[in-house]
Amino acid sequence: MLLPAAHLLPLLLVIGAREAVPSAQSPPHGCYVAEEAGERTFRCSRAGLSAVPPGIPNDTRKLYLDANRLASVPAGAFQHLAILEELDLSHNVLAHLSGAAFQGLAGTLRHLDLSANQLASVPVEAFMGLQIQVNLSANPWHCDCALQEVLRQVRLAPGTGTGIVCGSGARPDLVGQEFLLLAREEELCGMGHGGAQRSTDVALLVTMGGWVTLVVAYLAHYVWQNRDESRHPLKRAPVLPVRSEDSSTVSTVL
Repeated sequence: MLLPAAHLLPLLLVIGAREAVPSAQSPPHGCYVAEEAGERTFRCSRAGLSAVPPGIPNDTRKLYLDANRLASVPAGAFQHLAILEELDLSHNVLAHLSGAAFQGLAGTLRHLDLSANQLASVPVEAFMGLQIQVNLSANPWHCDCALQEVLRQVRLAPGTGTGIVCGSGARPDLVGQEFLLLAREEELCGMGHGGAQRSTDVALLVTMGGWVTLVVAYLAHYVWQNRDESRHPLKRAPVLPVRSEDSSTVSTVL
């Protein structure tokens, strides 16, 4: 049965309005979903993004956000991606990572690319619990304790270690040097990021050790001196010999 024109017009308007409203699950402009090697991939390379985009499918295993304008990664930015294995954040302008930037990815994330950004330092907490292979090359690192601690938590992607170089914000004697070579020769956690407290503790221990050494040396000297005196008894006063003249005088008087 045909609908009257009076009823048909509102129905057409509703259908048209639904088609005009974009789907909440549709990818942002410049992004698309693909199947690569049988794995769900979400690519947003060179999409002009300045923030992590919404609408990333929950079943994404590989996420490419490289070559954008991302300046930071906030806490929990990817926590809804429960099976994410690979994350590419390279060639952005990242200068800050939250300590909880990769929250929720501890059990799945295996590869992380942070190369070619503006990272001078990163919080160690961001990598705690992650079993990942990471690329940290081509960043202006401060070459501080935090970076040294990060490298104790992660594995570097093959061939990327030589690209971790101290930037202009590092100590003047470290600028331009490879971080891995420095880390083998110097314990950078002796300064900064808790290093001041460690240095104070070490100085206190050294001072206390010096005082203990002085006290022990004094006691040893005191004991040794007393033992030495006990071995040599007091000398008796010498007996003066009686002269012959005195003997004669005594005889005469008698």
